[in-house]
Amino acid sequence: MSSRTRACLVLCSSALFGHALHAEAQGYPFSQRGEVRQNVAFTEISIAYGRPTARGRVLFPDLVGWERAWNPGADSATRITVSRDIEIQGRALSAGEYTIWLIPRERAPWTMVLSRAAHVFHTPYPGEAHDALRVEIAPVHGDHMETLAFYFPMVLREEAELRFHWGTTVLPVSIRAAYRPDEN
Repeated sequence: MSSRTRACLVLCSSALFGHALHAEAQGYPFSQRGEVRQNVAFTEISIAYGRPTARGRVLFPDLVGWERAWNPGADSATRITVSRDIEIQGRALSAGEYTIWLIPRERAPWTMVLSRAAHVFHTPYPGEAHDALRVEIAPVHGDHMETLAFYFPMVLREEAELRFHWGTTVLPVSIRAAYRPDEN
């Protein structure tokens, strides 16, 4: 091996080792990525999102203000993908990929917006021109959830409940999927 090749290997190894130490020194990101998948009837529903933690902060309205469109997640906007047409809160939603946005309110039901702007950052809200669906959902009080979570506590043949849960705020979202195995 030539001295030039040896010098190049030493330099490259040092750069890689130094990069690894730098990455380790930065630690884990505050918001880990998460994903939940659920079949409802013959429809696959998946949600990919960043999972911020409360870390002692007052979430609503200090961190997330009232009456402003907010993406429930971190980094890339929270994305929901549905393989077939479904109903959310009794309203039709076509199969496809969407981002989820919430408009929290102190007293009235919250608004959940599903936006066609599927590959965007978690701020800013892409605007009403991209809205595919808006539904109203009444939040309920739950046990403290330190890390933001989406989960399905109830799934029956063609209906399910999706929950957004962070801090003591829970949004129960009703989902219905057609039980037709012959659809593509």
